[in-house]
This record gives sequence, C-alpha cells and structure tokens, in this order.
Amino acid sequence: MKNELHSFVKSVELFIEKNNLMSLEKKYLVALSGGADSVALVLSLQMLGYNIEAVHCNFHLRGEESARDESFCLDLCKHLNIKLHVVHFDTREYASGHKMSIEMAARHLRYNYFEQLIGDVGAQAVVVAHHKDDSVETILINLIRGTGIHGLLGISPSRGNIIRPLLEVSKNEIVSFLNEIGQSFVTDSSNLIADVVRNKVRLSILPLMREINPSVEDSIMITASRLRQVAGCFDELIKKQVSSSYAGEKRGIRYYDLASIKEEYSLFLILHPLGFSPSSIQMVYDAMAMPSSGKCFFSNSHEVVFHRGHMLVREIKKPFSPMKFPIVGLYEISQNMKLSLKEQKRENVQITKSPNIAYFDADKVMFPLTMRRIKKGDRFCPFGMKGSKLVSDFLTDLKKSLFDKVDQLVLVDDKDRVLWVVGMRIDNRFRITSNTKSVILAEYAEKKDSSEQVGSSSHAFDNDINDHWCSN
Repeated sequence: MKNELHSFVKSVELFIEKNNLMSLEKKYLVALSGGADSVALVLSLQMLGYNIEAVHCNFHLRGEESARDESFCLDLCKHLNIKLHVVHFDTREYASGHKMSIEMAARHLRYNYFEQLIGDVGAQAVVVAHHKDDSVETILINLIRGTGIHGLLGISPSRGNIIRPLLEVSKNEIVSFLNEIGQSFVTDSSNLIADVVRNKVRLSILPLMREINPSVEDSIMITASRLRQVAGCFDELIKKQVSSSYAGEKRGIRYYDLASIKEEYSLFLILHPLGFSPSSIQMVYDAMAMPSSGKCFFSNSHEVVFHRGHMLVREIKKPFSPMKFPIVGLYEISQNMKLSLKEQKRENVQITKSPNIAYFDADKVMFPLTMRRIKKGDRFCPFGMKGSKLVSDFLTDLKKSLFDKVDQLVLVDDKDRVLWVVGMRIDNRFRITSNTKSVILAEYAEKKDSSEQVGSSSHAFDNDINDHWCSN
C-alpha cells in the first residue's frame, strides 16, 4: 500500500508526480546495469505499480565483470518477475570504426538500441537511473569545460523519450535504501578509478569541496534550481533577439543582421544546433568585430561568413566536379543544372539580355569547353571594359559574398581561358563583332529555391527555355 512504502520510494513517487514523468497506464523500459542506482530504480518503479520491462546492455569492456553484471540482472529480473531484454555490443570495434572514445561509443550504442526497442515493444519511454550526484557532477564538468547558463542547470528530469525519476535522491540514499531492504547489487570497478573526467570529479574534486561545505551537493542543486528560473526569463529575451536578427533565407543561405546579435549567447542559439562547438562560436563572435575580414568558419555540416552587415549561414556544399563539353549540344550538369550549347549563323541569332545566355564568336572558341568553379588567378577581360581583371576582384566589385565567390561558375575553353563568368559577364575577347560569321550560343539554367526572401531574385528554371531545348 502507498502508506507502507519506504520513504525512499515515496521520494521517487513525489518527484514523478511533480514533474509529470510517468503514467500507470503505459509501459516503460528501465535501463538496468546491475549497479545500485538502476537496481533501486527498478525496485521503486515496481513497488509503485508501473508497467516496466528491463533492458541490459553488455558492452564487453570489463571481461568477467561484464559477464557477472549480465548474470546478476538475469537473476534479479527472474526473481522480480520482470521481462529483461539483453543486448551485446562490440564497443571497442564500434569506437574504432567511428573514431570516437569508448565512453561516447557506449553512449551511442545504448541510446540507439533504446530508441529501436521502444518501438519494438510499444513502450512510452526509457527510464534511466541518473541521480542527484550525477547532476552535480554534470554541473561541475560543464563549469570546468566552459558552458552557457544551461550547462549549470544540471540534468533535466526528462528529455525526448528519456525519463530520470531519481534526480532528487543521492547516491548515499540509494545505497541506504538497498541495504535496508537487503537487496544486493554489483559494483563497476572502473567507477572507482579516477581516470575519466567524471570519475575525477566524483573521487577527487567533490570530496575536497565537502571539506569546505559538507552539504555542497545540496547547495549546488539549490543554485541550479534558482538558475533554472533565471534561464527561463533569459531564454525568452534571447529568443526575441535571435528572431529579430533573422533577415530571411536565399538559395539555402540564412541571413542574420549582425547589429541585432548583441549577445554571444544569441549566437550560441543560432550556431550550436548546427554543430558549432563553444570554442568555434567564440571565434565567430570575436570575428564579428571585424566582419569584413573574409574569414569562413566551419562545423562538420555548416559554414559561416560575414557579408555587408550580415552573418550568412548554410550547409557545406559538396565539391563541384568540372564538366567538359566536347561539342555543341544539350548537357545536364546535375539534377538542378543544365547547359545548352548551339552554333548558329550570325544573321539567325536574336540577341537577348538574359544573364543566363551568352554569345561568342565561334571562330575564337576552342572546344572542348569546361564548366568549373573559379580558381585562384582566374582572369578575364570583362565585356564593356578595357584590360583584364581577376575574376575574384570582379565579383568583389559586384559586392558578392564569399559564398557567391566560391560557388561562382566559369565556362572556359580548351586553353583554360575564361569565356564567361556564368550569369555575370562574358570575356570581351570572345564577343560578337561585325566580322563574326558564326555564333556559339550558351544557355544556362539552375533550379533554385523559389521561396527566397533576401536580396535580388535568382535565376530559376525558365519553362520557355526548357521547352525550347526539348523542341530542338
């Protein structure tokens, strides 16, 4: 009965109710390692009447201890009449293959399996045994490494499909509860060695802090609770600032007004979800003082540049492979890009002002032609101008961003002479003159996002051009 519950279990029950974590009508998976924390969690949830199944991950990292832990979990669940799911991982091979630490590999394997098992058994979530001490350690680790305000809030009671009902009980309370009811558990010997960061905090730093304040864990958690209230107000303010800084999107590039990004944490909210580390974000923030520096900043998936009072953010593009055109014809460069090359007599050519169409004196063009990105040192003689100019300088004069420059395509001939800065300007040396007898007509189209909100309109696919290509 509820009034006969152990005080420890009542504490767990109150925490679950206060945070609305679980329902008696739904099924849950409980991560069971065999250690004191997870054993206390399984017992508490069973005493409270929750529908649970246990799951044990054997990472094969501690030899006989790993086998001992699995055997213990099997015996415990059999005794409690709880269904147990057991999975085996070759953690070292996974870590080596994915170039990550053993600790991170175990985390990936564990949570990926939990996600799959939730669906397989129809569970609501996975319940894990993080407790107050874990939360305190997390706060200290984040503080040591450098963190924003959220890193000082401790572990959240729930996130996604992970639930943590033990966050208001300490390790000592867990062990005392198990001892009082006569329940055994296993001990992971690796937790007793001050090697990894968390173990150093647990075994070396916290004992020193307790000499100053025996209730240091409680004090830290009280501070975290107060910070959580502050963080709520802070988040609302920063979200408004981030929202006001967003200036729209064009061709997959997000634009942010630099003048509106006043706090480094605003920048953190923009860039951290895109894979930028705190140190990288710090470098971007420092560079905002000199946004015309031409620097580019990268995460594994995104890149950032500054341009004319804006921060531009986009996904890193795949390299563009140069494409050769040995003769005139219709070419599909990619799923989104096409180029038509035609040769016509001069008298049959009707000149248009479309930036996607270029005209060259056929006698001056040497096939095969190649379309590629610009490269360092590319020069051409811009149509309507005297003398030559670096293509990069030409684009700078047009106030193009660094993204525009690295994406810019050029059409070159067999001697690698730039015939056309595509969509911009042809080379004056290959222009049509009164002596031109035959014309090479180059017509380019690129499918781009039609929902652009920033800057000038882009060159989208032209239905008339496609019809023209298909009919010839």
